[in-house]
Amino acid sequence: MTKNFGVQAYLFPMPTYMIGTYNEDDTVDVMMMAWGGICAENMVALNLEAEHKTVENIEARKAFTLAVPGVDTLKESDFLGTATSNKMTDKFERTGLHAVKSERVDAPVITEYPITLECEVVEMQSQPYGLRVLGKIINVIADEKILDDTGKIDAAKIHAFAFDQMQHGYYAIGEKVGQAWKSGSDLIKK
Repeated sequence: MTKNFGVQAYLFPMPTYMIGTYNEDDTVDVMMMAWGGICAENMVALNLEAEHKTVENIEARKAFTLAVPGVDTLKESDFLGTATSNKMTDKFERTGLHAVKSERVDAPVITEYPITLECEVVEMQSQPYGLRVLGKIINVIADEKILDDTGKIDAAKIHAFAFDQMQHGYYAIGEKVGQAWKSGSDLIKK
């Protein structure tokens, strides 16, 4: 038996990403978002509402950082997705998180986030369904604590969490349950 829910954005998991920008006075602005991701080998797409302060900052600076938060910063990250810099000028400071200036783009890197993509704006597309920001990945920064013995990023060590659009929960991600391009390979041989 099934139940129909009509038109809903009910995919799971939805990623949680942190967009880092600078305000016009060079203070740090960070916003959590879940509607976006990788759209090409060196590109990200962010689907945002145009009235966000972060969007104004992206337009002005033509750059942003995109970080994956870990569960150790869930409280602060959730706050950064709930509060608006349009009304709360000290939003980032309230979290107790720390930022350094990116060496490659005009945007902040939040030091507590284990992995950060430094991005330049390629295009801002106003669509009937909303605003899409396309960004070119210039560099990826990873904290050494999430690297494996060979120096590669170990996704399990990020301790990322996903957003649940259906009940508005967060769920920890981390257990490896298979190997891409191998787990189903025995079905190819049939």
